[in-house]
Amino acid sequence: MPRPVLIFDFDGTVALGDGPLLAYARAVAAHTASAEAFVSSVAARLAAPADDVIDGYDVVRRLSLDAGVGEAALAAAYADSRTRLGGADAPVSTAPGLAAFLAATDAERLLVTNAPATRLDHALAAMGLNGLFDRVVTDAAKPAGLDALLDDLGDGVAVLAIGDVWRNDLAPAHARGHATALVGGYIDPAARPTFRADTLDELLPAVAAWVAAARVDAPPARTSSTPA
Repeated sequence: MPRPVLIFDFDGTVALGDGPLLAYARAVAAHTASAEAFVSSVAARLAAPADDVIDGYDVVRRLSLDAGVGEAALAAAYADSRTRLGGADAPVSTAPGLAAFLAATDAERLLVTNAPATRLDHALAAMGLNGLFDRVVTDAAKPAGLDALLDDLGDGVAVLAIGDVWRNDLAPAHARGHATALVGGYIDPAARPTFRADTLDELLPAVAAWVAAARVDAPPARTSSTPA
């Protein structure tokens, strides 16, 4: 029987904190009338995001467009911010129990992100996660890219997708009957995850139980780890 597969998103799931988002905002701010005011507005919105935003990057993008920053400048600012990932200008952290979980789990561990590979190894090392993923897929173009990856896994493989954005990280897996785990506070009315929690640490016991069930060919649990 093939090993069960855990598919982790990166930003907002494995990598936590507003450091990369504020680095993005500072890079955008160079194209606005008042850099300080723009960064402050981003920080305030990240602290209390509107219900209709997808994630923190959507917050920065929307405020940037409202400030008159064009798509080309926005893309350049994002690329610049990724050159700082995991450093003093864009620090990241991770769930305290994740490294130990990844080292011990009897599952294939995939990291699948729409972000580029820029400084990703550096960020993983800074979080103590270097070498703990069996495969890292960057520029994944989720959600369509997740569908393609699931096709490549073939039939009969138990999959649990873990992420903070329902439509990108989890919906393609859910549509195929795979298990999903939604983490974080961003709300999507369409979300129907198998497991749900505010933090990844809260989810890890349910993920471990799912892996154990999948290893003995038992049907994975289909109840939420916390009330949705």
